[in-house]
Amino acid sequence: MPYFTDLKELLDTTLLWADLRHEQGADARAALGPLREAMRTACTALQRARPSADVKRLEPNGLAQIRALRPEGPRRLWSSLNTAGLRDRMRGAWLGRAAGCTLGAPVEGWAVETMAALAERQGTPFPPQDYWTQHPTPEAVRYGVSACREYLKSGLRCVPVDDDLTYTLLGLLILERFGPGFTTEDVATAWLDYLPMACTAEAITLENLKAGISVAKAGEKNNPCQEWIGADIRSDPWGYAAPGWPERAAELAYRDAILSARRTGVYGTMYFAATIAAAFAAGSVAKALEIGLTEIPAGCRLARDIRWALDTGARLDDWRAARKAVDDRFRGMHPVHTSNNACLTIFGLMLGGGDYTKTIGLTVAMGLDNDCTAATAGSIVGAAIGARNIPDHWWKPFRNATRTYIRGYEWFKNTDIVDRLVAVAKCVWDA
Repeated sequence: MPYFTDLKELLDTTLLWADLRHEQGADARAALGPLREAMRTACTALQRARPSADVKRLEPNGLAQIRALRPEGPRRLWSSLNTAGLRDRMRGAWLGRAAGCTLGAPVEGWAVETMAALAERQGTPFPPQDYWTQHPTPEAVRYGVSACREYLKSGLRCVPVDDDLTYTLLGLLILERFGPGFTTEDVATAWLDYLPMACTAEAITLENLKAGISVAKAGEKNNPCQEWIGADIRSDPWGYAAPGWPERAAELAYRDAILSARRTGVYGTMYFAATIAAAFAAGSVAKALEIGLTEIPAGCRLARDIRWALDTGARLDDWRAARKAVDDRFRGMHPVHTSNNACLTIFGLMLGGGDYTKTIGLTVAMGLDNDCTAATAGSIVGAAIGARNIPDHWWKPFRNATRTYIRGYEWFKNTDIVDRLVAVAKCVWDA
């Protein structure tokens, strides 16, 4: 439910009256003229408004300023790239992300009760322990490529298309094309070259770039979604590129995120990139979650939310209570915001206790933007435990193939993805 419910209800009711009178032949457009002008005025005023003094002080957008506000941290966990077991952990991270996303995609944004009812109809446990077997609209197409039936247990023939996974592979292409020293301008070039579509903040940014708006401004102009999860879902390739080096992962993530996000949107990307990098080396998921916090401003809203999640999660043993805790804390926040979904991701990881199936099943069951949260949770636990500890019913149906909507790169082999990510990690550590 949005923050300003009274205004939304009034607007919805006004538009319903306008529909009725228009259908009855009245001049509804004339009556709506003053409302339209008032809304334009309010929209302009809100765009020109500035965050509070505290937010401006505690939440800078520049990398140097962000780093100045970080708490103490390890910055890097290895003195050089530790290749022992790296390929298995990289494979675990990629396949863990792919499976978590694929489990969540058919029920993205669904209410908990709706997901539970689907599980009951198909006679499977909830939270899920395997891929869904049914869907109310199996022929509905996602991202113009994969039908919903292709995400179901009987229909899986590859990792089906999703933006969460497409951005991971786009990050790989950026690193291969431009090298570890890539710039935000290079990211913009890659978007224009490779992305036929985007959503929310990224769609706005992409259209701004096409209109000739500068890279520095493309993520701000007409973009009220700049603190949503869109940059957060791009965090993984940067964590994979700098395993054991959370500071470097956060830096790479920053260069990507600042194209379309600001403040919380940027910090979410940096946090999870650093956490993923730490998961390769920290020894536990819990330690990695703590290390991730050392790469974002200590006093920012997201850091406070994550500390709350880590503290609250330690006292929770029920996933429904975890979802309620998030609903209570973030009442009114959009369901695809960075902060509420970050906390659900953390709860899924904490309640999962290092068990892959339990982690992604609980994360999907808790809802909100649950293909994104399960993908990130799967990525982190996969990096921590390695592919050898992920049950094969999650990855064998992929048949070593991944589908995307990247122009010119619509198909990848999963074995090649892992090999290329390991190669990129070596380049980052050698740079």
